[in-house]
Amino acid sequence: MEYKYQDIDKITNYKTWPGRKKIDALLFIDCDLYTQLGMDSSIKEKKETKLKSRKIYKAINKIDNILGKLFLQSMDS
Repeated sequence: MEYKYQDIDKITNYKTWPGRKKIDALLFIDCDLYTQLGMDSSIKEKKETKLKSRKIYKAINKIDNILGKLFLQSMDS
């Protein structure tokens, strides 16, 4: 099953999935967001994608604090 940005909360709340599987699904969504951008994408679209990516990294931070902090710090640098 392929997940979309709207499924972030659903993925993080799965009780039967191990943390690694949740993180993999969230990173797949993040990757999909960035692959939808192109040379002709507007600045607004790029900013929206970055905001969505930050939300994904905050969800990862809830699952794995160290990994989530690394992703968030890399966005800020």
